[in-house]
Amino acid sequence: MHILVTGSTGLIGTALTAQLGSDGHQVTRLVRPGSGRGGPNGSGPSSDGRPIHPPVTWDPVLGTVDADALEAAGPVDAVVHLAGAGVGDKRWTADRKQLILSSRTASTALIAETVLRLDPRPSVLVNASAIGYYGNRGDEELTEESTRGRGFLADVVEAWERAAGPVADAGIRVVLVRTGLVLAASGGVLAKQLPLFRAGVGGRLGAGKQFQSWITLPDEVGVIRAAIDDPALSGPLNAVSPHPATNAEFTAALARVLHRPAALAVPALALRMALGAEMADETALVSQRVLPAKLKAAGHTFAHPDLESGLRAVLGR
Repeated sequence: MHILVTGSTGLIGTALTAQLGSDGHQVTRLVRPGSGRGGPNGSGPSSDGRPIHPPVTWDPVLGTVDADALEAAGPVDAVVHLAGAGVGDKRWTADRKQLILSSRTASTALIAETVLRLDPRPSVLVNASAIGYYGNRGDEELTEESTRGRGFLADVVEAWERAAGPVADAGIRVVLVRTGLVLAASGGVLAKQLPLFRAGVGGRLGAGKQFQSWITLPDEVGVIRAAIDDPALSGPLNAVSPHPATNAEFTAALARVLHRPAALAVPALALRMALGAEMADETALVSQRVLPAKLKAAGHTFAHPDLESGLRAVLGR
């Protein structure tokens, strides 16, 4: 298959493109101007001798794509859109919130326009999304059929998914991959926690009763691959392990895997002071007990369905 990928230098995109390439698929990356054409995003042979297609330049802010380069790359079978500013990278100022929203909606709108201009059109658009759609729901079990929650992130996800609507309206299969916390030693929430836990000063966040719906990086890649390959999958798709854990359970499991104590706790008030109340309540303290109902119905198999084995796998322990 020939697969067009945005966000290829991010945590998920890097792992996905590497896996697709090793499986023999042609990958063309959409990259921003000035990102460079060398290394993994450039042309020339890969480490195993397989040719890497030159990237195609796009600019979501200006709404432009290098159409000539995209046409030269050849017919596209599938598009995977992963680009977007990090939700937890910086404190939520008004400008940061606008960037979080616009980086998703503008880029998705441009991808939708690009998909509809391709001839022939790809068979599927796999669009990144997030379980932030469900809002703070306590211990309620949430599936793809659950209603939208409240809050900034729920608003963002609704607008983000809506931007892909024209592709579905045109009869092209669209999968909206609502991802939970992605566990990887090289990035994401876990990578930020590791130094504290390894130093023996890790601990639960607030009361620790909030549910965290998580997925390992290899399983996230597996879900995206399933979204590409399985014609029965469409619409919202929860990319989470079948076994969400409370923050207290997550803290205890990580401490066991690292053989370190984790008796401390970060008070909710301290988190709200450090991050701002809105960001703290929608990230560190939010409770989302999300289940992968569609994947289960499709017979999808997770490599790491339970938390401790997942942590051991991604940490090499």
